[in-house]
Amino acid sequence: MEALRERKQRGERITALTAYDYPTARLLDEAGVDVVLVGDSLGMVVLGYQDTTEVTLQEMVHHTRAAARGLQRALLVADLPIHTYDTPAEAVANARQLVAAGAQAVKLEGGASHAAQIEAVVNAGIPVMAHIGMLPQSVREEGGYKLKGRTPAEAEILLRDAAAVEAAGAFAVVLEIVAAETARQITAAIDIPTIGIGSGEQCDGQILVTHDLIGLFPWFAPKFVRREADVAAEMRKAFEAFISRTRGLGVRGAEAKPRAV
Repeated sequence: MEALRERKQRGERITALTAYDYPTARLLDEAGVDVVLVGDSLGMVVLGYQDTTEVTLQEMVHHTRAAARGLQRALLVADLPIHTYDTPAEAVANARQLVAAGAQAVKLEGGASHAAQIEAVVNAGIPVMAHIGMLPQSVREEGGYKLKGRTPAEAEILLRDAAAVEAAGAFAVVLEIVAAETARQITAAIDIPTIGIGSGEQCDGQILVTHDLIGLFPWFAPKFVRREADVAAEMRKAFEAFISRTRGLGVRGAEAKPRAV
């Protein structure tokens, strides 16, 4: 964790991407990514849920264990899902389950309101990555994914949240969908690294959902994502080629009839 803080001090950007299974985690590790997050975003891109609020701790443990098997070098962080850290005691007990599954740190949503949970988990010997700004576990109450920190008042609240999670012992903080200028101010105001997602380019690092980056979930694409591949299209081509080739063999046990051109 100290290595990430040192990278911030040196002005070196931190890279982070999500993985929910062994092959993806291994590929990310071999590519040299700094942080692999087993995010509760798996609820949408792997399990087909509407949002992250349906993800259970058991599902997070299962996917954390799978991703951990693929890593040799990168830092593995796992999300505490909704209602698994309502109290400091719950946060500690459930963080321990994720660590037992292979996580080296956990992430939880909330700023000053969850400083006590962060402090309790850190005091239990488990590193914590904080998460402020847009909180996906609160998306239903928020009525959607909305930009945070647009006004001076909103920016001040986020600055206080960032200071609170740093004081509580978090080693880094994710800034999700935060106005770029506010994200810049937060990054300058705290000593721990800021990891941005949809929050401009002035954070100490960037994180994305891997499925968004490589086009593996084509039914929804966040506006802030620059897609680097179209894996879904390549998969469809492969599937269609297999189907066509197999059907072209004709009925099993019978001689295939020539196809007219």
